[in-house]
Parts: sequence; structure tokens; C-alpha cells
Amino acid sequence: MQNKYNIYVAMKNKNINFIRKKLDSLDDKFLQLIKKRSVLVSKILKEKKFKNQIIDRKRIKVILSKIKKKSLKKNIDPKITRKIWSSMIKAYIDYEFRNFNKK
Repeated sequence: MQNKYNIYVAMKNKNINFIRKKLDSLDDKFLQLIKKRSVLVSKILKEKKFKNQIIDRKRIKVILSKIKKKSLKKNIDPKITRKIWSSMIKAYIDYEFRNFNKK
């Protein structure tokens, strides 16, 4: 009985490791997209003349609404995508405040 269990655990771990490698590959693609997004955000930041232009609550609302609709259409849990996009938006707002150089 112990031997069958060990084989099962080994096969399960092999499957998990295979799936994790796929996740790692996706993470690399996410990093490439984040780099591209960061470049675009930096370009937008250069166009902003005042710090109070950094947070655009209307735009944030529109973005989150669109993401919810697209998530539902693609059968993705909208709670997951909302948390991801909210976190990303907050991170980029922080980035913009840290990198705002105009007086």
C-alpha cells in the first residue's frame, strides 16, 4: 500500500511541477507586458503638468467597469480581475507620484 501511495505522490508532484513551469512561463510574459505598460505610463506622466492630474477617478471607474464586462464575457471570475487591476492601478499611481518631477 505504501508503494502505491509513493508512486501516486510522485506522479502528482510531476503534474504539479509541469503546471508550475507553465505558470512560470506566463509570469515571464506578464513581466514583458508590465515593462511595456510602464513605458507607456512614463510617457503619459511626462505629459502631466500637475500632481493632481495623476489620479483620474472617472478613468479608474471606467477601466474597472470594462474589465468586469470583459471578464464576464471571457468567463473569468471578475473578483480576481478587479483585485488585479485595482492593485495594478494603485501601483502605477504610486509610481507616478514617485516619478513626478514637475513643479
